Amino acid sequence: MKKRVAVLGATGSIGKSSLDVLSKNREHFEIALLSAHSNHAGLGKIAAEWPDALCVLSGEDGGKEKLLSAIREVRADITINGISGSAGLEPSLAVIESGSSLALANKETVVMAGRLVFRLAAEKNVKIIPVDSEHSAIFHLIEAHGAKVDEILLTASGGPFRKLSPQEMETVTPQAALRHPTWNMGPKITIDSASMANKGLEIIEAAGFFNMPPEKIKVVIHPQSVVHSMVRLASGVLYAQLSRPDMRHPIHDALYWPEMADADFGALDFDSLTLEFEKPDMQKFPMLALARQAAAQGSLYPCAYNSANEAAVGAFLKEEIGFLDIPRVVDYVLERDWSGGFDSIEPVLKADADARVAALSYIKRTRKARA
Repeated sequence: MKKRVAVLGATGSIGKSSLDVLSKNREHFEIALLSAHSNHAGLGKIAAEWPDALCVLSGEDGGKEKLLSAIREVRADITINGISGSAGLEPSLAVIESGSSLALANKETVVMAGRLVFRLAAEKNVKIIPVDSEHSAIFHLIEAHGAKVDEILLTASGGPFRKLSPQEMETVTPQAALRHPTWNMGPKITIDSASMANKGLEIIEAAGFFNMPPEKIKVVIHPQSVVHSMVRLASGVLYAQLSRPDMRHPIHDALYWPEMADADFGALDFDSLTLEFEKPDMQKFPMLALARQAAAQGSLYPCAYNSANEAAVGAFLKEEIGFLDIPRVVDYVLERDWSGGFDSIEPVLKADADARVAALSYIKRTRKARA
């Protein structure tokens, strides 16, 4: 029987890659639900190719409620959550409530409310399969090597500013930050890659996904983006997952999990392959240290980290603040008390809103100082 698939964020970069995989494997999959935020034309074009799918625009009036209702209604076998940012959290919870497996590309789901998400998944006997290339690699490496894994090594491209000095990074433009050297992604995640906030979020996500202390999760700069992550066993031996930088690989693996199916996304050419690794410069990329701080403090600090970063990235893209103001905003927000516990979604959503208010207050003062 074909698997029924829901694709959330169908017009974004993850959604487009997912639809490419699905279109090449129509004998195994059918699409039950497609969603987009506000790209009506883009969603309409996709819907014409998958006429049996229910379509929802979550950004229109009442759209969020329509999407959550649709997720519960279609009861897909597997749902790909490619929604960008914190807006993906509530749909993830609805997916789990519906009993669908969750192919998760929305890292904010775990960063903001990992404990709640994994508890609900256990109650509903739902499998969450990571789609981030790094976490997909770790997921399969841990499946292979199990409890013998002692340390996780997340690889990072280093983004477009890897070789710039902190002084040069003060004046970079959004246009420069959006020119990623190896990946083609949406604007928010591309800025996060340039600041390495993306890797900070992945540290928090990996700690939640794989029940690993944050201090056991290391970051290694790897500009070629061919090694997608590594695990170190208790013996000291490293195992790595290598493939071309193409998001269709982890999406394909998530859709077919727990089976492994053939794919033709192009093989690595070792005849002309050079792999480089280096330690990240913590002075240039303070978002890494701030993420470790938030992970160590726990509670709602990771949520505040994410929310402050989203507000700061939005302001940077509008050229209201400078690139290195992004970590300054996040640092300011994390100085507040986010130690409250949570057993439901409401405290998480409140912390998210409060962190944004605090971030926007700092951004407003920064904007005035720059004027």
